[in-house]
Amino acid sequence: MKKILNGLAAIGFLLAGTAGVAVAAEEANHAAEPTHFPIHKPKEMDWTFAGPFGTFDKGQLQRGLKVYKEVCSACHSMNLVAFRTLEDLGYSEAQVKAFAAEYEVQDGPNADGEMFTRKALPGDYFPSPFANSAAAAAANNGAAPPDFSLIAKARGVERGFPTFVFDIFTMYASNGPDYIHALLTGYDEQPPAGMEIAEGTHYNPYFVGGKSLAMAKPLSDGQVTYEDGSPETVEQYSRDVSAFLMWAAEPHLEARKQTGFAVMIFLVLFAGLVYATKRKVWANVAH
Repeated sequence: MKKILNGLAAIGFLLAGTAGVAVAAEEANHAAEPTHFPIHKPKEMDWTFAGPFGTFDKGQLQRGLKVYKEVCSACHSMNLVAFRTLEDLGYSEAQVKAFAAEYEVQDGPNADGEMFTRKALPGDYFPSPFANSAAAAAANNGAAPPDFSLIAKARGVERGFPTFVFDIFTMYASNGPDYIHALLTGYDEQPPAGMEIAEGTHYNPYFVGGKSLAMAKPLSDGQVTYEDGSPETVEQYSRDVSAFLMWAAEPHLEARKQTGFAVMIFLVLFAGLVYATKRKVWANVAH
């Protein structure tokens, strides 16, 4: 009997070891060829504009605009953002006019029926660096860079259950900036052993569309000079441009929150008046 039990125990250990090896092999294979993206979920950041009373940090928005202009605008347009709206960032009318004049836009036709280029005016929109989407794709390994006007609202990662339930009460709406920040800071991570990265693409575990993307790492320390003494690091650049893109996608966010708060106060007071009126009207009526 003892020999039988020892034999069964040996078989059990052997099967457990085989199963452990199989599980380890499956996990390694899953890490090398993931099927769900992004591979890593973006970290929830602490944004000044988050929450029901959040507001934009104009200093951060100005730094983010500088990062966009000096780095991102070489590939990405903002066709829905007018230069005149930069006054919301704290710039004067003259500064906005001077900023717009640094760009050229196509206009026309003129008296001869021909299109021409001119310096941009505050009423114009951020122009595209490419003539058309085909030219943009040809210059970027076949992948046309997306327009950045609404990117902070169009991109984001679903947080899943039960997190999204808590988000209803915390009014979390920063998954777009969280994603952009994670993507910009995720290029330094190395792919797992055995993972094949397509030629001409770059591994990034935070990319929502796959394990790698055509865009190379766009930011590096010291790339953009800040006049206000803020750290000139990839981390700071990523925070600033993510906040700026959130403003570009929702420039009236502060006004919307203020209006919403006023409406909630009104509804509370109105409900109180309705209840008091009901008590007054029906006070002397027998039930």
